[in-house]
Amino acid sequence: MRPTFSTETRFASLREMEAHGVDLLVIGGGITGAGIAWDAALRGLRVGLVEQHDWAYGTSSRSTKLIHGGLRYLAQGEIALVREIGRERTIVHNLAPHLVHPMKLLLPIYKRGPYGKWSTSLGLWLYDRLAGVKRTERRRMLSRKSTLRREPGLRLDGLLGSGLYVEYRTDDSRLTLEVLKSAHLAGAYLAHYAQVTDLLYDDHGQVCGARALDRLSGREHRLRAQVVINATGPWVDTVRRKDGDLRGKRLHVTKGVHLTVSRDRLPIEHALYLGAEDGRMIFLIPREAVTYIGTTDTDYEGDLQKPLCTATDTAYLLRAVNRQFPGAHLTPDDVQSAWAGVRPLVHEPGKGPSELSRKEEIMRSRSGLYSIAGGKLTGFRKMAEKIVNLAVADLQARTPSGTTSAVGRSRPRACATAYTPLSGGDVGGLGFEPFQHSMMRTGYEQYGLGHEVLHRLLRLYGSNIRTIFAYLNRDPSLNKRIAGPLPILLAEVRYAVEQEMTVSLADYLIRRTGDGLFARKEAEQTAPALLEAFADMLGWEERERAKQWQGWQDALREYNPYDT
Repeated sequence: MRPTFSTETRFASLREMEAHGVDLLVIGGGITGAGIAWDAALRGLRVGLVEQHDWAYGTSSRSTKLIHGGLRYLAQGEIALVREIGRERTIVHNLAPHLVHPMKLLLPIYKRGPYGKWSTSLGLWLYDRLAGVKRTERRRMLSRKSTLRREPGLRLDGLLGSGLYVEYRTDDSRLTLEVLKSAHLAGAYLAHYAQVTDLLYDDHGQVCGARALDRLSGREHRLRAQVVINATGPWVDTVRRKDGDLRGKRLHVTKGVHLTVSRDRLPIEHALYLGAEDGRMIFLIPREAVTYIGTTDTDYEGDLQKPLCTATDTAYLLRAVNRQFPGAHLTPDDVQSAWAGVRPLVHEPGKGPSELSRKEEIMRSRSGLYSIAGGKLTGFRKMAEKIVNLAVADLQARTPSGTTSAVGRSRPRACATAYTPLSGGDVGGLGFEPFQHSMMRTGYEQYGLGHEVLHRLLRLYGSNIRTIFAYLNRDPSLNKRIAGPLPILLAEVRYAVEQEMTVSLADYLIRRTGDGLFARKEAEQTAPALLEAFADMLGWEERERAKQWQGWQDALREYNPYDT
């Protein structure tokens, strides 16, 4: 049986990759790299992946958290992109129903606004057809009266009506994590906090692996591979520079910022797609007790590791909301948390940030290093399929039969990610809603768990709630809530350590659960007791506890608006 997805797993994976090598080494543990590792492992390849930070640390935890078809790309004439990612949206929803949820989205239409009434109706109709939207989720055009009945706080001046259609909300970092866990179950070797310091080359100058520094142990590993894929998002050109080949297209990095405010201050019932003063469109999305707002789209040349939300970013988004909701009167004091991320887009001369295509670009250097940039969260599976197809062809061309490579042993299987449920999404043939009802009943009747705890477990872990129930069976002492307002069981902490490779308090509160973003005050109150729970399970001494607490304080500052 494969080991659990824990700290021990990552140490074992690094040792295994160093000792025996892999067919395919992926650099980058965001959604793109995770998808590549999952696809390749399902095809029978021996695949490894290393990430310099935590899983989904960069762009893949800082998006608008939507699995959507990109209506504005239709306006830009990117018909093929809309068709592809629209269909991918349905696939990802089927693979991970616990993380990808349909939501009604309202697009208000104003006189002299960016979208007219007839053009909006036609655009949404075409969008539905291109994206293969099911009949029950197709667009409806609403009158002014119906629009105000749904969202009475909207600006009245010039309001003509609205378009109502369906998009899908997700949790980007958890989706990335479930893909990685699925890759692990399929046989991939995965290690976060393993930073590539250099690439390895054979006698012919062809890339044949990488040197990786384990940031947890301080040990360096030489990881041999027949094919190397650079899927590092904003760091793609950094790795290409290590390879000494920046020919062809380069990245154009832009920054996007999101804010959260209490739903008491912005009590919307629908997600909304609104025009800002400069004509850009922003989303307002309700989630639990908050509404989050975003995004900006500006050129960025700062620190890729920690892009920050500035006072200027905050003011721009709040002006846009207050313009469309005149009664809101939001101020910076209303902002509970913020996150800034950078988009690794492909540069196109003469185009501004919002005009750049979101289509992915695959590049191959003289040394054979593959790099992939651009693309959207929604299209991760298809992006992975395309580049793994190229890697397989490369392996077949260079690998003689009889070697230890999976390609040499047998013909790799075809891509299977379109119909293989992701970790947490294996709910059987009944669908997610009946599964939820069944698990709620089991949790209440067998373990005495309340609705708040069970709702959290199902929202975060989906069908993996069964593993948490198994923990409770083996050790009833884990059926105890952590002190504080967040409904966290000790069993959930155990699950995070053993099944989600969690090694820090900040990683848990920001990327494993999103509590630090969407329930910030509650997370701050729960953090001290949570630190003690992790310390007990991981054996942290006083020095490590202090380090972990400082890391959490640093994260709080990072995910907060800055005055600059």
